[in-house]
Amino acid sequence: MDDLVHQAMAKWPNVPDCYGWLGLDARGDWYMRDDQAQALGSFTQSKGSRLAHEKLIAFIGRNYESDKQGHWFFQNGPQRVYVELEATPWVWRLQPDGSIQSHTGAIARMQRCIVDEHGRLYLDTEQGFGLVHTQDVLQAADLIESGLWVPQEVPASELPMRFGYVRSPQQANGLK
Repeated sequence: MDDLVHQAMAKWPNVPDCYGWLGLDARGDWYMRDDQAQALGSFTQSKGSRLAHEKLIAFIGRNYESDKQGHWFFQNGPQRVYVELEATPWVWRLQPDGSIQSHTGAIARMQRCIVDEHGRLYLDTEQGFGLVHTQDVLQAADLIESGLWVPQEVPASELPMRFGYVRSPQQANGLK
């Protein structure tokens, strides 16, 4: 987490948490969800505006964490902004050399490979659990066919509980 964020948290310790305003889609893109987007439904129904500002995206990525309940958030100075997840807290990109990189740019090592009943491919890493980016599924298929990755089948409905994440902190807290 950025030093400026730690300083802001110490200076203003009682800033209320924010829910519903930030989303992460299944391709690793961040979305700002204003009142209008939220009024149209959940994140899967109404994403909002895709963020494109590179420095803002990098700032969010550096300050992206989870709490003990598996709710993912962006620590924006003193305010915790909880993230609505379309799929998982991480979206993995496979690099040409076979290494794995998160949507925030962090390097990770795979611990196991998971496939759900819809054919979606996930990786459990030391950093956490995430979906393989759709553009990288062909490269992942080569790793599976070569026997380097052996996917375990897990129903999609079991993934959040098994891997300790909450797709909608807003709903989990009974907020609209």
